[in-house]
Amino acid sequence: MRILVVEDEEKLRRVIELQLMGEGHEVVAAGSAEDALKKCEGVDLVLTDLKMPGMDGLTLLEKLGREMADVPVIVMTAFGNVETAVEAMKRGAADFLQKPFSLDHLSTVVAKALEVRALKSENQRLKEELETRYTFGNMVGRSAGMQEVFRLVEKVAPSRATVLLCGESGVGKDMVARAIHYHSPRRTQPLVKINCSALPENLMESELFGYEKGAFTGATIAKPGKFEQADQGTVFLDEIGDVPMPVQVKLLRVLQEREFERLGSNRTRQIDVRVVAATNVDLRAALEGGRFREDLFYRLNVMPINIPALRERVEDIPALAQHFIEKFGNGKQRLTAGALEKLLAHDWPGNVRELENVIERSLLLAGGDALGAEDVRIDMGPRGKGAATEPGFLPAGMTLDEYEQSILKEALKRAQGNKSQAARLLGITRNALRYRLSQIGIDDKEAD
Repeated sequence: MRILVVEDEEKLRRVIELQLMGEGHEVVAAGSAEDALKKCEGVDLVLTDLKMPGMDGLTLLEKLGREMADVPVIVMTAFGNVETAVEAMKRGAADFLQKPFSLDHLSTVVAKALEVRALKSENQRLKEELETRYTFGNMVGRSAGMQEVFRLVEKVAPSRATVLLCGESGVGKDMVARAIHYHSPRRTQPLVKINCSALPENLMESELFGYEKGAFTGATIAKPGKFEQADQGTVFLDEIGDVPMPVQVKLLRVLQEREFERLGSNRTRQIDVRVVAATNVDLRAALEGGRFREDLFYRLNVMPINIPALRERVEDIPALAQHFIEKFGNGKQRLTAGALEKLLAHDWPGNVRELENVIERSLLLAGGDALGAEDVRIDMGPRGKGAATEPGFLPAGMTLDEYEQSILKEALKRAQGNKSQAARLLGITRNALRYRLSQIGIDDKEAD
């Protein structure tokens, strides 16, 4: 680490410099605050005296705070000037050293300040990575249809308007919902996803709105629902068309009044959430069939965004395929012209999700780095156990999932359970291997 030492007493400055250099740090020395300002570029930490001729340490601290807010400053002060050190802490100093101090204490305080800075930098990096991961710029789509989706996301994200995402299964509604959240003022608050089709009807109300102790048999403690967990953030209601009519009434109230009651409670709770809903069915048809409330539909349909099916934006297939190759591959694989032609000829009833699965499967089973048309396994859909397969295409009586599972297990067995070695045998990354194992339900520690 590069440390700037600011001390007008030459002997003490040299002692500190030698101590820090002995610990492997690069040290820049300055005899005054004015000199320090000329040498502060690129430093990771500043160690400064408070009382110096000319500009004092507090003024230097303020200037550094304005120009280099992420760089910690440790102040040194003579015995009896603790009040000044406390003032420095209030103005942003990371810590202080009271003279005279031992060199061991100096090393401890410096190490602590550098560790805190490293943790803050890592947290910031993870936060930026999280935001970048779900920005609409990372959703691959060069077609006019997807460019319109991106434009609408950019327009609606800063507002609190309710959004209804429409499109077939597998088009990427989840990704669009995440992009809306992470481009909104609520980006630092929770994004809570609720798959309405996965919740049993008799549990949906308690899952969404929570329950009190004793509300039903087995309710031994009170539990907040998904909406409470998302307070100040965003709720993503996936497959909204599967919500039963009684729960639709409560959802309508949340959208209109921003309030609800837990199951088994008379206490009204206020909530501040932004709702993004998604559906792969025609809600207007459900409305006409009496399966969906008209008032709820219009509350949800404030800002509709229609996400086109993959067959309607064929020009996006090459870029999407490359994106998934980079996600699941080893960094060397590429599509041949024949493979790309085969991808472009398919109508993709499963949309982007199907394309992702095809690329992952093809990478797993391909022999080399160049994926030819023969490596693109579009037709290998799951079959019932014992179903007939084309001779030589799959082992007799074996489904694709069973075949893939056997390959993964064999790789782990040959690698004696070492996942990194197994990934090299398969020509994929270790993370891609772990992902595949989790997708088909294999314990990634299993080797036989």
